Amino acid sequence: MSGGTQLENANPVIFERSGERLLTAADEDEDVHDPIDDREIFDLIRSINDPEHPLSLEELNVVEQFRVKVNDTDSNVDVEFTPTIPHCSMATLIGLSIKVKLLRSLPDRFKLTSTFWKTLLPIYNAFLQCMILLLPI
Repeated sequence: MSGGTQLENANPVIFERSGERLLTAADEDEDVHDPIDDREIFDLIRSINDPEHPLSLEELNVVEQFRVKVNDTDSNVDVEFTPTIPHCSMATLIGLSIKVKLLRSLPDRFKLTSTFWKTLLPIYNAFLQCMILLLPI
């Protein structure tokens, strides 16, 4: 952050990025129905930059593939994320960044939710849910 603002988590643990998804010929064929899956959603959000650090959400372990749930048939996407510290003031911004990225990338039929996986302050989760509901779908 600039302007002399002190970072809330000055020394975050940095995790290794997972490998890229291997695409098959069927994945690239526009004539074949390819349902949206957990990995596709993870690939969309993994490279979102953290608001405090020049690192991706994946590198900070804020988003993990196994916390992404997709039901293509019912058009639901649920992303659980873990802020790097329990009292993270940037958690709302991270949740909104995930929501906006998915709104811009997915077909309109999808209902999106992003929630905290671990938090000691449930009010952040309630606030985030209220903010997400205010965004147009």
